[in-house]
Amino acid sequence: MAKYIFVTGGVTSSLGKGIIAASLAKLLQSRGIRVTIQKFDPYINVDPGTLNPYEHGECYVTEDGAETDLDLGHYERFLNIPTSQANNVTTGRIYQTVIEKERAGAFLGKTVQVIPHITDEIKRRITLVAQEDMYDIVITEIGGTVGDIESLPYLEALRQLRREVGKDNCVVIHLTLIPYLKAAKELKTKPTQHSVKELLQAGIQPDILVCRTEHHLPKELREKLALFCNVDEKSVIEAIDAETIYDVPLLMLKEKLDKTVLKKLYIKNNNEPDLHHWKEFLGKLKNPTREINIGLVGKYNELQDAYKSIYEAFIHAGAVNECKVNVIPIHSEILENGDVGTKLKDLQGVLVAPGFGERGINGKLEAIRYIREHKVPFFGICLGMQCAVVEFCKNVLGIKNANSTEVDPKTKEPVIDLMPEQKKITLKGGTMRLGSYACKISKNTLSHKAYGKSDISERHRHRYEFNNAYLERIESAGLMATGKNPDSGLVEIVELKDHPFFVGVQYHPELKSTVENPHPLFVAFIKAALVNSELFFSAK
Repeated sequence: MAKYIFVTGGVTSSLGKGIIAASLAKLLQSRGIRVTIQKFDPYINVDPGTLNPYEHGECYVTEDGAETDLDLGHYERFLNIPTSQANNVTTGRIYQTVIEKERAGAFLGKTVQVIPHITDEIKRRITLVAQEDMYDIVITEIGGTVGDIESLPYLEALRQLRREVGKDNCVVIHLTLIPYLKAAKELKTKPTQHSVKELLQAGIQPDILVCRTEHHLPKELREKLALFCNVDEKSVIEAIDAETIYDVPLLMLKEKLDKTVLKKLYIKNNNEPDLHHWKEFLGKLKNPTREINIGLVGKYNELQDAYKSIYEAFIHAGAVNECKVNVIPIHSEILENGDVGTKLKDLQGVLVAPGFGERGINGKLEAIRYIREHKVPFFGICLGMQCAVVEFCKNVLGIKNANSTEVDPKTKEPVIDLMPEQKKITLKGGTMRLGSYACKISKNTLSHKAYGKSDISERHRHRYEFNNAYLERIESAGLMATGKNPDSGLVEIVELKDHPFFVGVQYHPELKSTVENPHPLFVAFIKAALVNSELFFSAK
């Protein structure tokens, strides 16, 4: 039978429950234990697919096409195993399932209530992932903060499940904040005490406290927390601010979080954590031999989490190349004011990011034109690739009205168009081309060289596609379709001839980049930028 670990949060949001959960999972995995992580989000949206990136950060897409919380990206990057729809559940999905059952008559005329019907569905979802994939341990991160009204059904389900499976099979880790008051020069435990009190009122006694702090926790403070929060002193874990999220597993190893958890779950495991690949990665990450500047031209630059997976993919690819990658965010709307060259001239490469809608499109087109004409390494993802096609058609083929029907639904030259099967769809949630699709890459291309093979599979999230009616004209002018879906013939990759590195992809390669397997296109892009950097500085 699987055992369960729950990670709750208190005092404030954004403490890093996802990173703590992923770090613990990594330590357990490194001991040979089969572990997975799931996230329960308390909002009413069925999934984050329709949420504005400013509202919730990026929408992470799994292999099976689920639109999920960005924390699932952390899970995959740390564990190097794919997640699925079962790994992310929202209150909206819980209620939707229960209401659909009620409409179908599944409750035999009974009054449907939060307890037991909603809590039963939450418990079913918690245990489902373990039943399907035979994991030894399931870590469940409860979104939000203890005390939020939205979280109450999840805490009640947790209380019930703990009673059903037994305390020996269930551990509750409470992540909390120990603030430092500069005026008093003291760390304060009272917020944590109140947070634990909130949990106790819900009938849950935490087994382990993980304390986020800017300063090391002295022994006396750990003793105080243990006394007033009713945990043993060894279960008070320090989570000091780290230089990078990838330091956290080693910090948790030093604090013996994994050993404490295994002891409380009565799991005998004498294996020492095998983290040599992780340590090699950190060694390269912290000791780069070179440094480059990469421009990230996007629409949501005000919130870094909107492009979280792209930033992390650059970290992975930079470490492989023993290079520090400085990502310079550039808002595409700013580029619409002209003088693009001044803003891009000191960059060794430019990535044009994904996005939706017409805002900032002209800035992306201007950036791509400068990149193409000045031979700057270019990487376009999803909308970035579509913009590259539009720019090429406008400025090389001379199709002045070339456009995407997403930007101009009435355009007479729809070089990027809505997929035929999408034209009848009116619902927005979960209706795009989502999840993993195959792609066949032509040989003797930049992409083939990067991947080292012809047949690949990548994740998608979009409605609009390269219009194959223009394919012959576009290729005859030098923008080649070097990757296509073998079933539909849809263009997945475009590359520009006679350019050091000009690659646009319809899919989202950043979603598959992990610490142990950096994405090959990001690695190749950084290599091209490094070559450009040498040329750039030698010219100066």
